Amino acid sequence: MRVGYALDGDDSCIADARHHAAAFLDQVSDDQHLHVSARVRDLTQLVVSELVTNTRKYAPGPVLLELRITARAVEVMVWDSDPTIPAARAADPSRIGQHGLEIVKAVVENFEVQREPVGKRITARIALDDGPGHDLT
Repeated sequence: MRVGYALDGDDSCIADARHHAAAFLDQVSDDQHLHVSARVRDLTQLVVSELVTNTRKYAPGPVLLELRITARAVEVMVWDSDPTIPAARAADPSRIGQHGLEIVKAVVENFEVQREPVGKRITARIALDDGPGHDLT
């Protein structure tokens, strides 16, 4: 199952993106009868929020958000018009802010950036399997 959204890039697009992610996971649960744990739901909204925030901050224009679910993972894809490849900064506990990419890379199963003819596409994959030690609610 896959859905896509065009976000206009204004200040409300981050909240809109989180809302779309939650609605998508609700639809998956209802239509596909696929259990999505609270942990996966929270991580998906976190990743969406961080990636769209970075896009809003660094790239002019619209943002495209695509959400896909497979038997193993939720995939979050974000496209923006800036061709600059993002890089996580070196760990610095005294730095205030600019930890979003570090956080995303820490919570996802896979993270990749692909240059497009215009801009770039970032894909983050969040495992559906909570594994041992995670809350399965």
